[in-house]
Amino acid sequence: MEVEAAVHGNKFLEYFFAFMVQDWFAFWPITICSILTVAVVIERSLYYARNKRDVTIFIQRLQRELERSNLEGAQALSNQLGGVVGEVAEEGVRLIAVEKEDFSRAFDITANIVGRKLEKYLAILGTIGATAPFLGLFGTVVGVIVTLQVLGEAGGQTQEVVIGIAKALIATGYGLIVAIIAVIMNNYYTNIVRRFEEDFQLLKLLFLSFTSTTFSKPQSGSQSQQFYRR
Repeated sequence: MEVEAAVHGNKFLEYFFAFMVQDWFAFWPITICSILTVAVVIERSLYYARNKRDVTIFIQRLQRELERSNLEGAQALSNQLGGVVGEVAEEGVRLIAVEKEDFSRAFDITANIVGRKLEKYLAILGTIGATAPFLGLFGTVVGVIVTLQVLGEAGGQTQEVVIGIAKALIATGYGLIVAIIAVIMNNYYTNIVRRFEEDFQLLKLLFLSFTSTTFSKPQSGSQSQQFYRR
């Protein structure tokens, strides 16, 4: 069994090397897609890890600061949290302090700007996931055509045709592997972005519950001017 597995492994490497040399027009585009996929996966994983925060406790503490009308404490708490959630929360406190009439729209602008940072490079994964299979299929089609043409001119046998088609099918397999990885990671990161957006919505609901009641103009006038100067 081990000997047979080794033989099949050697055959696969032989076919793959033939694919690299003969079908370079498909091999290199797919390889470039694979390199881009790995680069985006590493960059996005590090970015999301740096910005990951436990917002449950933070929102509870932020709510207590807002209930006490302590804008400076709320801003310090947001700054201490850091990451994109802290950035959005800090901007929300600032918008309350300057008494924006249309707080909801102003907050949405901030959340959308941060959302673009979260979605950065994900379009590359989506494009690779949709394109790589067709690149592999293109390599397979061309490989089959060339194989049939050469074997037809030489009067090839059935076994040679099968081997030629097997070599050509490696292109499709290679493209599918790259596409599957790109699609899986794109969906995974999209879910992460969605969770961040849900955190932003929680912050928005929290701020909206205080903008029309707790922070009326007579109570927050001095704080508003202080935050506005910042």
